[in-house]
Amino acid sequence: MSDGAAEPVASQAKVAAAFLIVTAIWGSTWLVIKDQVGLVPASWSITYRFAIACVGMFIFAKLRGDPLRLSREGMILAVFVGLSQFFLNFQFVYRAEMHLTSGLVAVFYALLMVPNTLLGRLFLKETVKPRFVLGSLIAIAGIALLLIHEFRDAPPDSRIALGIVLTCAGLFSASSANVLQATPAGRRQLIVPLLAWAMVWGTLADALFSIVTAGPPVIDMRWSYLAGIGYLAIFGSVVTFPLYFLLIRTLGAGKAAYNGVAVPVVAMVLSTLFEDYRWTGLAGGGALLALVGLLVALSARAKRA
Repeated sequence: MSDGAAEPVASQAKVAAAFLIVTAIWGSTWLVIKDQVGLVPASWSITYRFAIACVGMFIFAKLRGDPLRLSREGMILAVFVGLSQFFLNFQFVYRAEMHLTSGLVAVFYALLMVPNTLLGRLFLKETVKPRFVLGSLIAIAGIALLLIHEFRDAPPDSRIALGIVLTCAGLFSASSANVLQATPAGRRQLIVPLLAWAMVWGTLADALFSIVTAGPPVIDMRWSYLAGIGYLAIFGSVVTFPLYFLLIRTLGAGKAAYNGVAVPVVAMVLSTLFEDYRWTGLAGGGALLALVGLLVALSARAKRA
């Protein structure tokens, strides 16, 4: 009896540990990205990150015993996922953080479920619950309050509007990759080899874009920059993706998506501590409204799942 009772407890502890690790790492990556845009052009920082990450993902696939070769269908999918997720999405995100605080960009990205649902409805014929629409509207209203606070506190020469546009473009790029992986063709692929090859194509696109727009490679030899590259590549990419898919398999997509609510909380706390983000009643109300809206929207997804 004692052994049987211990198994569910151990399983729950494993899931809880995975959730906390993913939340802590992804919540911190937004602040680390902030240090990656400076002396080194953003394009090259992204290239270095995913060059390391794709090697790590191939090693992880090999350790799992997954076949590294993809079918023609799988390779075509990897190209599109790589271009949308690891090229366009991150090119937009890194540039958005030049104009917005890292915590605010993280809160924006908690809305990823909204374009996911819209594109899923359009291309995958998925249904949309009224409760999801209501929650999404509440969350958007909360982010609008955060943006009003940002505009009020910003210096006259700031380019907040550009940061918003770049963040929205990154959102739809990431959402496109998510929908591609949710298609029947995507579900037929092993996720780790697919991610590894998608990172290869994304890295190649990042490198080519860097050469064309920023010139020869540039490197920052500060330890914080180099450690940041390693952290984003290994922990922010190779470690967290498999753990996140563990959560999806164990909890289901609906409950696992609550990670998207927890991540911006960590990001906003770190932004407050290290970026001197100044809270007001307007900002606090906006953040609370955004989180409540996300919880309402996710409750609809969890019921459907």
